[in-house]
Amino acid sequence: MADPRPVKTDARRHHDPAVRGFASDNYAGVHPEVLAALAVANEGHQVAYGEDEYTDHLQRIMHSHFGSSAQVFPVFNGTGANVTALQALTDRWGAVVCAESAHINVDEGGAPERMGGLKLLTVPTPDGKLTPELVDRQAWGWEDEHRAMPQVVSLTQNTELGTVYTVDEVRALVEHAHGLGMKVHLDGARIANAAASLDVPMRAFTNAAGVDVLTLGGTKNGMLFGEAVVVLNPDAVSHMKHVRKMSMQLASKMRFLSVQFEALLAKDLWLRNARHANAMAQRLAEGVRGVDGVEILYPVQANAVFARLPQEVTRRLQKRFRFYFWDEAAGDVRWMCSFDTTEEDVDAFVQALKEESAA
Repeated sequence: MADPRPVKTDARRHHDPAVRGFASDNYAGVHPEVLAALAVANEGHQVAYGEDEYTDHLQRIMHSHFGSSAQVFPVFNGTGANVTALQALTDRWGAVVCAESAHINVDEGGAPERMGGLKLLTVPTPDGKLTPELVDRQAWGWEDEHRAMPQVVSLTQNTELGTVYTVDEVRALVEHAHGLGMKVHLDGARIANAAASLDVPMRAFTNAAGVDVLTLGGTKNGMLFGEAVVVLNPDAVSHMKHVRKMSMQLASKMRFLSVQFEALLAKDLWLRNARHANAMAQRLAEGVRGVDGVEILYPVQANAVFARLPQEVTRRLQKRFRFYFWDEAAGDVRWMCSFDTTEEDVDAFVQALKEESAA
């Protein structure tokens, strides 16, 4: 029986919860509804390694979002999700075509190539988005044994530059890739923000558009930890269970991954969080547009704002708010909004930017 007495802990708070930043949506805490879900799943014993009731129920939730053929495989993190998915889609001699700015290329420490054993074939893009014409720059040489074989096209929705593919753009890309005999992987670390931006269900630009495998983000949208590989086309992969284990992404206490996704996806928490983060990015963009010396670099379509400003202004502002350079030499920065970013946070940041720009 559970002990009804209040739970005590020797852990102490080591940070100031009043400190806010715009560096990453990973900086945000856990949504209270997700924390409550973890407590719900915590009592008693459940079978390990995904044979629990919560993971079984998650399969049914995924069917409601992505169709009855969808199969979900919860994993620990985004890099693990991408490496696991791409391994399952490629042969040992396979290659993946992706944007030069893709997370799998620039932000995963070489894991897809070193751990996944595949080759990335990158294409420069003006806005982070692939097109059929851009894919064709690398989609060739299938019979050339001297070249890694292009087998997969990987796109990110929304992109690493904060831009969003329309449903028609994804569909055209998928049809082109499939016409070449290639499969399609969608990195959906911020898929909720893209769906909120387009005001369509996630299935509109995933299974309905023909995407074969999706990596579904959770951490950036209010979860404590965890992402998922969602197989949308079972014929496109084989032995996903074994690939996940081999990739060190099989959680023993998987119920704690699955129940977090249930909290997000059973109703509309995923969408509420994403809409709010997107709205805060729009507020931020509008607030900084009129500041002298500040240039917005890309359309603000999700929860990211990319800007260019004088480096000395950036360095002074970074002493007041955490955020990162995107391209330090050019003076480009990235500002991210989260599910818990408030209007007061945005307004305080804009005011600080105005003060430092005028200094």
